[in-house]
Amino acid sequence: MIDRYSRPAMKQVWSDENKYLKWLAVELAACEAWTAEGVIPEEDMVKLRGAKYNHARMMELFETTRHDVTAFTGSITESLGPEGRWLHLGLTSSDMLDTALDLQLVEAGAILQTELDRAIKALGEKAVEYKDTLAMGRTHGVHAEPTTMGLRLALWWDELRRQKERLTDALENVRVGMISGAVGTHATVPPAVEERVCEALGLKVALISNQVIQRDRYAHFMSALALLAASLEKFTTEIRALQRTEIHELEEPFGQGQTGSSSMPHKRNPELSERICGLARVIRGNANTALENVALWGERDISHSSAERIILPDSCLATDYILSIFSRIIEGMRVFPDRMFENIESSRGLIFSQRVLLALVDKGLAREEAYKIVQTNASRCWEEGLDYRDLLRGDPLAAEHISQPEWKDLFDYAYYTRYVDDTFARLGLIELAVKKQEAATAGD
Repeated sequence: MIDRYSRPAMKQVWSDENKYLKWLAVELAACEAWTAEGVIPEEDMVKLRGAKYNHARMMELFETTRHDVTAFTGSITESLGPEGRWLHLGLTSSDMLDTALDLQLVEAGAILQTELDRAIKALGEKAVEYKDTLAMGRTHGVHAEPTTMGLRLALWWDELRRQKERLTDALENVRVGMISGAVGTHATVPPAVEERVCEALGLKVALISNQVIQRDRYAHFMSALALLAASLEKFTTEIRALQRTEIHELEEPFGQGQTGSSSMPHKRNPELSERICGLARVIRGNANTALENVALWGERDISHSSAERIILPDSCLATDYILSIFSRIIEGMRVFPDRMFENIESSRGLIFSQRVLLALVDKGLAREEAYKIVQTNASRCWEEGLDYRDLLRGDPLAAEHISQPEWKDLFDYAYYTRYVDDTFARLGLIELAVKKQEAATAGD
């Protein structure tokens, strides 16, 4: 991933330095396990514990071997004495590579979970803040019925919680190690060594492997990232829509001195949200590659290897980056309640059509007859630009069933938000709302 979209902590996880340190950790853990099994003498293990890889020498050796693992182990054993013969004992390259890769994924996952918690917290707080802020609900991009900005954000909050569960599950599936030798039979390295290595590294044992840890695990992980990215794109697509000049119900954070256009100084573009949408597409594409990596020939081939060197680091880096941007957007988002109400009123009361339809049916009219009364007046509202509420009040057919005092109740926006607290209670957000209210009251 290019530096523009790489944050330092995640970049360090996928650095060559960290990768090779993980390789060394696996190799030394295997040596410790062999020592516990009585194969490696303790005096040799004492010397092995001080082993270090030499990156420059490794690159020189790679020019000849064209194999990064043999170049890596060679750069270590050159600096050792006879004890160097124990390094990589009974192992095949994938034992070390896959186990070390999973250590990196666990490390990367912890960063993602921390940033995901930040995003969930920000959404929860904003949902509570705007719990009762009336907003226009839209279907097909057209005014439907009112909702609240808090309900919209609570919906996102709940979805991100599901994404966290998926990510946690996926991380548990890659929190495994494998030290089973060529084709996974343990012929050259007993299960006891594998168990000791995994315990030392904080991993579970892959209960069975061939010559690699099975790639469905990584496809699961990548699918979790793709789903998370899809949700972030969904949320920010809505933010982009609501920031349109014609709607302008909210804005991304826009800093002092920030510019939106090189030619039009007035512009405030939703560029953060657009960036999230773009990188989400990259992450989803990488998930498809991970799915294709599941099918390997026989006990292994390396068709997955080259692709994983790109898709795993890049997807972790990109997901970390867009998560951080999303948190920043939600934390600093500007919301315009007055503009939201103006937009609701811009359809001149049309949104009450279902409310009136149900009232007429409740009065005893056939649904088809009631629908015709409601739709006829709605058509006049659309075509003539008249207020729908006035049209209904003046319609003699409607007046036969609904008295003038009843219209006030039918045209009350509070009808649409009467169960908001119930939804927040279901989600567990009502407790946060109560605490926020108590804090505000105490402040007064």
